[in-house]
This record gives sequence, structure tokens and C-alpha cells, in this order.
Amino acid sequence: MKNKVFSLEPNLIWKNFYNLNSIPRASKKEERIIQFMIDFGIKLGLETKTDSIGNVIIVKPATTNMLDKKTVIIQSHLDMVHEKNNDLVFDFDNSGIEMYVDNDWVKAKGTTLGADNGLGVAAIMGLLESDEIEHPKIEALFTIDEETGMTGALMLDNKMLNGDILLNLDTEEDDEIGIGCAGGVDITIKNSYKLVNIADLFFLDINISGMSGGHSGMEIHKNLANSNKILNSILIELNNLFPMHLAEISGGGLRNAIPRESSIIVGISKDIIKDFENNFVSIFLNYKNIFKSTDPNMNYSFKKNSNYFKVLDSKSQTSLLQLIDKCPNGVYKMSKDIEGLVETSNNLANIKLIDGRLIIKCLTRSSVESSKLELKNIIASIFKEYSINFSGDYPGWQPNPNSQILKVLVDVYEKLNNSKPNVAACHAGLECGIIGSHYPGLDMISFGPTIRGAHSPDERASISSTKKFWDFLIEILKNIPNK
Repeated sequence: MKNKVFSLEPNLIWKNFYNLNSIPRASKKEERIIQFMIDFGIKLGLETKTDSIGNVIIVKPATTNMLDKKTVIIQSHLDMVHEKNNDLVFDFDNSGIEMYVDNDWVKAKGTTLGADNGLGVAAIMGLLESDEIEHPKIEALFTIDEETGMTGALMLDNKMLNGDILLNLDTEEDDEIGIGCAGGVDITIKNSYKLVNIADLFFLDINISGMSGGHSGMEIHKNLANSNKILNSILIELNNLFPMHLAEISGGGLRNAIPRESSIIVGISKDIIKDFENNFVSIFLNYKNIFKSTDPNMNYSFKKNSNYFKVLDSKSQTSLLQLIDKCPNGVYKMSKDIEGLVETSNNLANIKLIDGRLIIKCLTRSSVESSKLELKNIIASIFKEYSINFSGDYPGWQPNPNSQILKVLVDVYEKLNNSKPNVAACHAGLECGIIGSHYPGLDMISFGPTIRGAHSPDERASISSTKKFWDFLIEILKNIPNK
């Protein structure tokens, strides 16, 4: 029997979303979803092509009454963030997402849902297969690897598209019309340590978990707990109180997700175990109280580890903890031009120390290139003795308040909803700026259904909002300007 999600309305979206979610589609592992989209286009008898990086383009001619309208590129990305609750056993590489309906929300069982940006993909699929919707010529663009480097957009073939207008379906509030976004850069910091043997150590696995997590762009302004930062702050205090010896660190996940969980393996002498644990708990509870409004489910655990580990020497350990403490995290600057908009931020996303090899991963975002460079340089100066690499640099999207398609969307939204939309730039890394660099002159806009908790296992999509979004999209296509 089909999952209830398959039968939700509007069915052209939800059945396609259900089918999408049956196929694993992690960033950089999109082979199966690419073939799925190619097969989908070919089965409809539509012109279907891919570029060298793997982006899929499906072209649908205009309905007969709209041949004089401008060609519209409608775009969403195929990949999704794969995050799960730590206590869940789930094979993302071989399993589809398990979904369920909870009142007005579609949710996943302990994993990310993939509504970001699967609902956009599903909506485009619905348009392509419908014989009843009036529309101009459509170039459906399905990009890859948006979540871990914007690779698809960055490597997009410059000669594949001919459209005049870009509709990006990757905004996550149904009353918002996006007219700009942040650019970003991945920062990777590495170092190697010569570990030492210390006799008579008792090893503990310590874990902190239950932070809310979330999108490191759209939710960075919410002052959510970063598990890497909190655990490091606790360790700094404990390091001043006790002789402790770090063996391993494992914290966070993907660069674009605020870290929800971090753990360490630490060696101490047996005679201080009780005092060490009591102090840890006391310090942890202080942080839990600080973040009680945003992260009420913060928790910790201790577990004895019977293995023996080599550890960092005292000097290296103190230095590492201090450097992580200095590393910027969260909002760095607010916009001077748009009230309430984050201009520049950094997400201290992932820390791994295993067998003396350290890797720290950050994602720095900014809508202003000079501020992005400024924050890059600050982080580089903090870790100046370490190896540091900058990669995946992509530009932001500068707002165009005189956009013709913006006027269309505002008018249509007000007509349908009897209220004004929120016209705004966002701090997320939409692909519009990059696509616009390949096709200068594109009139670009972004919108979408309401999604909560993207990039975390709390991700959920509103059913009623998806209907509102679908009606909005159909009406927009009816009102595309003439050539």
C-alpha cells in the first residue's frame, strides 16, 4: 500500500516527492537521481539533456496560447542533506526516506526529509507532466551538489539554456519572495600531532547531543547552540581544573548544518573520575540553562572505554582548545542595507581528531565579498600555524528592486492572498547568483513552500503551504511577460 504522502494534494507535487524520496540522493552521490530525471523526461517525450557535470535540463514547449511569452527557466537542486538522529540505524546509500503525515506536516522518521529542495523538484516534475496547466516555454533545470559546494551551478554549461527569466524554487517561507542571497566559501583546517603514551589513564567517551541544529544560513541568526563550541568551552574549563588528556574528537556533520552533537575520548587518572564527571555536569548544565529557549533537549552521556589510546601532549591540547575557542561562529556582521538580514557568518561545522590527524571544517557566508574575505583572513590568522584551504567559493546574488518578474510575483501574490508578500534577501546560499554569472541578464526570483528545520532530522514541510505554493506557481506562469 502506498504511503499516505503519495495521495496528498496537490497530487502532482506529492506523488513526485514520494517517488523522489524513494531514491537515495546525497550530495556527490547523485548518479541514481540523475538517471531517474533523465528517464522521467524521456518518458514524457520531452527534450532531455545533461551537461558534463550532471545537471539535467528538460524542455517543454509553450502551450499554444502562450507562444509569445518569454521562456522561463524553473530550477531546483536534486541533492539533499543526509542527517539522522544518532540513535537511529539508517543506510542513506541504500534506503529511501521514510515519511509520515502529522496533522499539517510531512515529516521523516528520524532523518532529514529532503523537502529542501525535493518539493521544488517535485513541483517542476508536476508542471512537466501536466496536460492542463497553461505555461510559456519551460526549461526545467535540475542541478546537482547544491548542498556541499554548489558544484552543479558552478560548472553549469554556458550554452545549455536560452531562457529570459529564472524561477528558483528553493525559498522556505511561503510568504517570502527572494531577491538576493549570500555567497560562501568552504574552509578546511588540518594539522597533525605526534601523540604520546601516558601510563595509568582511565578513558571516558563523553557525548553531548540534542541540540536543535538546523540550516547554517537561514537559522544562523537564532543563536542556536553549536555542539562543537559548547563541548570545547567545557573542555577549556576542565583543562584548567584537572590533568586530562584528549585522544579523539568527533563533532558535527555537514558544513551547512549547525552541529547538533559532539563527542570526545579523554583520559584521566582513576582517582579524579568522580570529581571530573561532577564538574563536567555542572558546567554543562550552565550551558543548558543559557540555551534553554533555543535548545531545550540538550543532553550528555558518559561511557567507560576499555581501550587504551595515545593522547595529545599538554601543550598541543591547550593550544588546540584555545584556537577552537577563538574561531568565529555564528553571526559576524548584520547587513547595513537590509534590516534584520545577516550579512556575514561562519559555521564551525565539523571537528575530527583521530590518530593525531585534525580536520576542522567551516562554511563562511556573506552577501558582501569584502566581508567574506575579511572573515576568511581572520580565521586564517587564528590557525596560521596549521594547513588551511579555501574551496568552493561562490558569489552572492545582488538584489534588483526593478526586476520585471518581481513585479509579476508581487501582483500575483497580492491577488491570490489579499496580503503583501515579504520581499527579502536571505543568508542562505541559493544558486541564483552562480547561475546568473553563467547567463548575465537573467531576471531572477526565488520562492517556495514553508519548510521548517531543514538540514536536521526535525525537517518538516507544511501540506497547506505546499498547496498555496502550487497555486502561486501556476498563476505566475499565466502572467509571464511577453517577449
